[in-house]
Amino acid sequence: MSRPRKPATIVASAGTRGDPGRHSLTPPLWSSDTFRWDDADSKPAYDYSRTVNPNRDLLADALAELEGAAGGAITNSGQAAALLALLLLPAGARVVAPHDCYGGTYRLLQGLEAQGKLEAIFVDQGDDAAFAAALEREPALVWLETPSNPLLRIVDIADRAARAKAAGALTIADNTLPTPCRQRPLALGCDLVLHSTTKALNGHADLFGGALLAKDAELVEKLHWWANAAGLSGSAHDAWQTLRGLRTLPLRVDRQEATARALAAWLEGHAGVREVHYPGLDSHPDKALAERQQSGPGFMLSFRVNGGDDATAAFLKSLELITLASSLGGFATLICKPATMTHRGMPPEAQAEAGIHGDLLRLSVGLEEAEDLIADLGRGFSAVS
Repeated sequence: MSRPRKPATIVASAGTRGDPGRHSLTPPLWSSDTFRWDDADSKPAYDYSRTVNPNRDLLADALAELEGAAGGAITNSGQAAALLALLLLPAGARVVAPHDCYGGTYRLLQGLEAQGKLEAIFVDQGDDAAFAAALEREPALVWLETPSNPLLRIVDIADRAARAKAAGALTIADNTLPTPCRQRPLALGCDLVLHSTTKALNGHADLFGGALLAKDAELVEKLHWWANAAGLSGSAHDAWQTLRGLRTLPLRVDRQEATARALAAWLEGHAGVREVHYPGLDSHPDKALAERQQSGPGFMLSFRVNGGDDATAAFLKSLELITLASSLGGFATLICKPATMTHRGMPPEAQAEAGIHGDLLRLSVGLEEAEDLIADLGRGFSAVS
């Protein structure tokens, strides 16, 4: 068996031999909604694009190799990938999820619970006793998000996945933030790994997409069945463009992470900052755990501004380079206020329990020079003082 290839090699070579007709180096875009059959009784490999498409297959193959998966499904958004995972579950199944999870995940689980389709159990997954108590309720799925969005909390994936398996539950990890360049949850015991390909995997802020990958081939077949049945599959164009963006992922993550380290250190020493959340800092309570299961702290951080809501508003209004927007992982540095933007669907009491305060800001670091970003942050703080 040949040794596993490095991420840079995987993304540079993905699909370069995928054109059987004219042998183009860049994979073509197969935009057709349907494909010709040779006869009515012999189903071809590609028949109808909602079911199967060459561009989705090329992207899925690349992501599966990056994550060490047997395969997976490419969906039309990250939320579609999350829904696809939940469609695997029986009616009324229990799902253990982080109390500080991404706002879209919280909204989806709460909405399905309100319809009686599942029971959501939100717990602090870093709390051993709380996690053990949740497992005693016999969940069908344990949902991990580490580092968490937006507080960058770290959960021991190997430990939580092993405990979930012993309790008879599947484990899914949302790996959107670290990307497979920094973390591989399947190798740590998870059954499923989820991505919003809208974010860093594409990296160019110009499309929506998602991916759900599985360690087991039988589970992959179920993903394909449900993606087709529910109409969750991504478009050929978005898959084609995501593969194009994926080719620079390792380079972008290296650059963005290096800049994030510099910004986190600068913010930690600034008088206008109440606290900084970044697993690359010595002050982060789970830095050692992050170093064990990640190969780097990543490109995202969050911090709290001294002075409350008014100071936070003045800070944001004074920024000129950093854009106020709710996405992450792209080429441009974005900042958002989770309490009123990405997590506004969380009721105030849930936000308070999760530690999402009105003065908390999330920073997704892009490809700009660190000194220019620091100057812009300094401009924001000057408006506060």
